[in-house]
Amino acid sequence: MPGKLSFDEKRTLLQIARRSMIEAVSREKVTPIQLENLPARLQQDGASFVTLTKEGELRGCIGTLEAYQPLALDVQEHAIAAALEDYRFNPVTPGELDQIEMEISWLSEPQDIDYDKPDSLPDHLRPGVDGVILQDGFRKATFLPQVWQQLPDPKYFLSHLCQKMGASADLWRRRKLQVKIYQVEEFNEGHTL
Repeated sequence: MPGKLSFDEKRTLLQIARRSMIEAVSREKVTPIQLENLPARLQQDGASFVTLTKEGELRGCIGTLEAYQPLALDVQEHAIAAALEDYRFNPVTPGELDQIEMEISWLSEPQDIDYDKPDSLPDHLRPGVDGVILQDGFRKATFLPQVWQQLPDPKYFLSHLCQKMGASADLWRRRKLQVKIYQVEEFNEGHTL
């Protein structure tokens, strides 16, 4: 990671995400971000995921793995998408907004993992630290590092990630896949605001 975000930068991103989500869910015009008024780091390209939970259960999660726009705009876009466009869930309703908790993950640049044979892949992963991207041809999926909390065993983690990619759970055991890892700086409203 290119240095940690400051408390104020985290708070600003969470405020942008919350305001944008409320406006979009309420069908109001989303307030444009004035990049020139933000800290320099929030104006630089950054990749993020925004995760929404309700009563401790996942309610939406959308993001990108590669930085292609200013971090503030990336967070805004993904906060709205997590609320309204995650195909796994119905869109968030105005009545739910007070119950939604928000977490932002700022991603480092993904790095390729070079490994010799399929059964050595788990040895290259750091549970609780690495986010993992698996790719097999056109199929691709990722788990953020936070998913290790639910799937702490690397073999189980990889099997679930293969299923998320739309492949059989044992694909990673049968052949080498394209694998990348990344780290995140994650923060949420409960610890930041």
